[in-house]
Amino acid sequence: MSNDFDKEYEEYKEQGRIWGLLPKEKIKKLKFPRVKKEIIDQFLEIEDLTTSVSDVLDSLGINGAIPSSYLFPVLPGKKIAGTAVTIRSIPERKTPTKSYADKDFIKMATRDLYYIAEPGNLDVSNMGGQSCTAAKSCGLVGAVVYGAVRDISTIKKLDFPVWCCGTTPITGKFRIECIEMNGPVTVHNIVVRPGDFIVADDSGVCAVPAEQVLFVLEKIHSIAEEEEKMRELIESKVPLDKLRPLYRKRYK
Repeated sequence: MSNDFDKEYEEYKEQGRIWGLLPKEKIKKLKFPRVKKEIIDQFLEIEDLTTSVSDVLDSLGINGAIPSSYLFPVLPGKKIAGTAVTIRSIPERKTPTKSYADKDFIKMATRDLYYIAEPGNLDVSNMGGQSCTAAKSCGLVGAVVYGAVRDISTIKKLDFPVWCCGTTPITGKFRIECIEMNGPVTVHNIVVRPGDFIVADDSGVCAVPAEQVLFVLEKIHSIAEEEEKMRELIESKVPLDKLRPLYRKRYK
């Protein structure tokens, strides 16, 4: 690890932000640029957020959208936008009963991620009520879990938005372990890197590369203005020969 990372790690440790549950060498990044609040607020004002973002990502040739048929919202009607922090877990080799008997250390380490703000397992929980409580207390706006979650009543009570593949009563303790934090992860069929801009709503989830955030926002605003004009023309019964040049303009 670099000297810069060592300094950042010690800085976070002095601030009381290091749980110490995850070995230092498994954390790939601590500091990276975050999207400014005023930009986030503009994204949240967009009516059909992921629909609009997905269309612009298509025009850029970026595979960055996941339908809600694969990652559904536990709390329908919620919309989030923010910078991604990532965690990747794998199944444990030892059986849960043996781990309980041996009083093993729990290796899930989601709380480590929250305090420094891969495909999952649909049988066991990757996140539960306590985990969501920690996430919300640290200022995270929501979670995207490529796997199952549990404690659904608690998550709803917390009003903490979560997108996931399914739900389960079975704990992930002694069943999965974190092997990397703030590295690239695969979520369904897209790659998400720490620092990517995540948007999610009832239609699904999108990941925008950090360097494309402002372009995507500007393009969406441009499309919205054009489509509003098109709606007005349609409602005023304008002839088709005047509508055709505007049709599907967002994909150009």
